[in-house]
Amino acid sequence: MRRIPLSADTAVKLAEYMKVPLEHLMHMPQHILLQKLAEMAKSQTGDSEKNLETEETKSE
Repeated sequence: MRRIPLSADTAVKLAEYMKVPLEHLMHMPQHILLQKLAEMAKSQTGDSEKNLETEETKSE
């Protein structure tokens, strides 16, 4: 199975998100990496939406 081409920045962020060493991340199955990438993206999107909402209420 081919490895997923991840940028260095994405690999480091994903390893921090999953709380695993970077070396372990590189040997994980592809389906797990894709699932965790989706979870990380969803959580970051939710965080940024919350920040926008709080900024809007502060400016009012």
